[in-house]
Amino acid sequence: MIKDYFILAMRNLKKRKLRSLLTMVGIFISIATIFMLVSLSLGLQGAVEEQFRALGTDKIFIQPATGFLGPPGSVGGVLLTEDDVDVISKIRGVKDFSYFTAGNAKVEFAGETRYMMVWGIPPEHQDVYIEIGAFEAEEGRLLEENDKNKLVLGVLHKEGKVFKKPTRVGNKLTINGKDLKVRGTLERIGNPDDDRMILMDMDSFRELFDIPERVDIIMVQVDEGEDVNEVADRIEKKLRNTRGVTEKNQDFNILKPEELLESFGNILNIVTTFLAGIAAISLIVGGIGIANTMYTSVLERTNEIGVMKAIGAKNKDIFMIFFIESGLLGLVGGIMGVLLGYGVSKTIEFIAVTQLGTDLLQAAAPPYLILGSLAFGFVIGTVSGTLPAVQASKTNVVDALRYE
Repeated sequence: MIKDYFILAMRNLKKRKLRSLLTMVGIFISIATIFMLVSLSLGLQGAVEEQFRALGTDKIFIQPATGFLGPPGSVGGVLLTEDDVDVISKIRGVKDFSYFTAGNAKVEFAGETRYMMVWGIPPEHQDVYIEIGAFEAEEGRLLEENDKNKLVLGVLHKEGKVFKKPTRVGNKLTINGKDLKVRGTLERIGNPDDDRMILMDMDSFRELFDIPERVDIIMVQVDEGEDVNEVADRIEKKLRNTRGVTEKNQDFNILKPEELLESFGNILNIVTTFLAGIAAISLIVGGIGIANTMYTSVLERTNEIGVMKAIGAKNKDIFMIFFIESGLLGLVGGIMGVLLGYGVSKTIEFIAVTQLGTDLLQAAAPPYLILGSLAFGFVIGTVSGTLPAVQASKTNVVDALRYE
């Protein structure tokens, strides 16, 4: 019997192809939007989690409480220094450490000028930094101890996507008026910021930028077998003591990979939920469209309903025909929405890779997302068509046969 209901519902939809298509527009656009948002959100979350897995769970990050990438003067005098690095390096459980300082610079090459960030790192303490960033030399080499006025560049420099002319090992860039030689180019990371970065040795950096002691971020690797949280607590207590602060006025933050990942996940969920909520408005519009179409269909087929009842169809039969018909409208709209949403998601992923140089923005389409979207479309259709279906089932036979 259910099979017969579906056959009748499909026939009725085919008779009204244009109306059915227009009715589904609201559904498939909303399903496509929600699918695209969730797909990109899942893909981004997966890519970030993969980055954190590569990072490892034995790293700790220390930075000023005010951050370090704000506009000039935004740090309000709160700084970490190399004295803090020395204190941390002597704490039990600390296996190795790295740190960096960033500065805004005027960078000139082949007659072009760019204003961008330059990063100073100590070559003798760069291993943790290199491991965290998964940096490897594609051409030339990384910085080495005793390197002076040497640079390592991200791959976008080599590809001519920072300056029009590609840079090569041996070329010179002029930074804040001083010529510095390119010693190496990094392999692609997939993050545009990393892939356009400029690294130089810390001593040359401090001299060039006139930053004698400031440290922006300290990265610590914990000894194998040590508990990351316990080492973080030791660092926190020691820094409070040496910096003369308490828990209430602590002027630095200590972050662990799990905390960073959790914070990112929370922000991503909030943004995705907000955008999905906006997309849900079109679902309501689509549901109203289905309800309107089904009410119109009931009126148009009043005489047909009377004939079916006259030859023995029961109220539940009439109800099921219209109920399934509205559900099919939602289901087909869901199928179209999934296809459109996946196509748009893959297009955005392609643009991100080819134009932005990042592989963080990926389209994910797990089976539960596809099936959930289709089920959601079917449910929206059936809910929207319930009242029209009830109205059709309660049609009086005599009145229906007389209806013109």
